Amino acid sequence: MADPVPLDPPLEGRCLCGAVTVRLNRAKPGIEVCHCDMCRRWTGGTFFSLHGLQPEAFALSGEDAVHRYDSSEWAERASCGRCGSNLWYSFKPAGTVSFMAGLFDLPADWKLDEQIFIDEMPPHTELAADTPKKTGAEVIAEAKAAGFSFD
Repeated sequence: MADPVPLDPPLEGRCLCGAVTVRLNRAKPGIEVCHCDMCRRWTGGTFFSLHGLQPEAFALSGEDAVHRYDSSEWAERASCGRCGSNLWYSFKPAGTVSFMAGLFDLPADWKLDEQIFIDEMPPHTELAADTPKKTGAEVIAEAKAAGFSFD
C-alpha cells in the first residue's frame, strides 16, 4: 500500500445532504474493503473506504451535523445527523480516519487494492477484484505488531 501523497487538486467529498464536507489534501490512492460483521451492519453491505488518514491530511466542515458513535473500545464510526450518510470509521489507537469511498468522485485510477476480514465475508458479497485479502486475525495481529492495543 502506498504512502499518502499530496493531491492537487484536493479531493472534495460530501454526505447526501451536503451538511458535512471533507477536503482531502493527502491520501493513499486506492480503496480498501472491509467485510467484518460490524461494517456490514453499519453500512448495510460491504464497507468501501479510503485508506486511513491522519487528521492533518484532511479538512472537515459541518462538524455540528456529525454524529459520532463508539462502536468498540478502539473504533469510532460517524454519520451525518441530518441525512444519515455514513462518513467514516476511525481506528482510535492510531488516530486514523477511513472515509467512505462513496463520499468522493474518485480518480479513475484509484482501484480496489485490499480486502480485510474476509473470514467474515458472506458468499453473496464476494468481489471479482484480485486483491490482497486478510482475515480478521491477520489484521489484528498486524495492528498489535505495530504496537496498537485492542483492550
